[in-house]
Amino acid sequence: MLYLVGLGLADETDITVKGLEIVKKAERVYLEAYTSILLVDTAKLEEFYGRLVIVADREMVESSSDEILQNADKVDVAFLVVGDPFGYVNTSHHTTLTLRVGSGFSTNDIMISIYRATTHTDLVLRARELGIEMRNIPNASIMSAIGCTGLQLYSFGQTVSMVFFTETWKPSSYYDRIKQNAEHGLHTLVLLDIKVKEQSLENMARGRKIYEPPRYMTVAQCAEQMLETEAERKEGICGPESLAIGAARVGAVDQQLVVGTLEELTKVDLGKPLHSLVLLGTKTHELERDYIRRFAVDTATFDNIWKKHYEAKS
Repeated sequence: MLYLVGLGLADETDITVKGLEIVKKAERVYLEAYTSILLVDTAKLEEFYGRLVIVADREMVESSSDEILQNADKVDVAFLVVGDPFGYVNTSHHTTLTLRVGSGFSTNDIMISIYRATTHTDLVLRARELGIEMRNIPNASIMSAIGCTGLQLYSFGQTVSMVFFTETWKPSSYYDRIKQNAEHGLHTLVLLDIKVKEQSLENMARGRKIYEPPRYMTVAQCAEQMLETEAERKEGICGPESLAIGAARVGAVDQQLVVGTLEELTKVDLGKPLHSLVLLGTKTHELERDYIRRFAVDTATFDNIWKKHYEAKS
């Protein structure tokens, strides 16, 4: 049987009791290591589990899934996934080739997007083709753990992803989803890009297996890009005075939260990855306000912005 085992968000101890029992009895144990990262290294996992853990990078998962599934109709194989196997992790992981006509955020852009298909769903579908049974062992993902901000989960709208902008590619489709959320006064969770074992477009085109250093988007970078999009769109969806929450290493002992305007968040340093951002909806409840106020970059600024843009609508 193939087991997809969620690991949670922080360290080796976040695995569920059920998940740990499966890992200990499995014939082989793989760790999916490119759509997100755990906040401890593989050696820590191996020590805690008492098992050898095989790191499955993008190339293995996408090109050698049959190797992972080998004999899984006869033996148990555990495939470990950061967060929840079928929930969002902290990434908007994909590769995009872009041809541009014009510049900036022109609607004349021609984009050829190569999205990495949902890795875990692909693996399950391949297992089905081979007649292999599958069982999902869920765990916490950023989608549920973001409740640590004190915001009510049912007050969130669509989740969006923020990718690294380049000189020639600055997608703004996320803005339209935030706008839809804003029309209903809902919060928006923004998942920030990571680049792990990525190839440059040139190396991809030339077939060279040369990989770029890992990169992890920060709250400050996300806030800067949101303001850049707002400067182009000018619809008041994510302006300098929009309140947002920056979250870093959610679920870890050194978890950090900070609340401020997007302008303020462009200057914050929340340290190591992974980071997320929540843009506050205008219908933020007073209890939510009271909870997040303690994390404000500057309480006077927070109070002023709240009265100016949020109080009458909450």
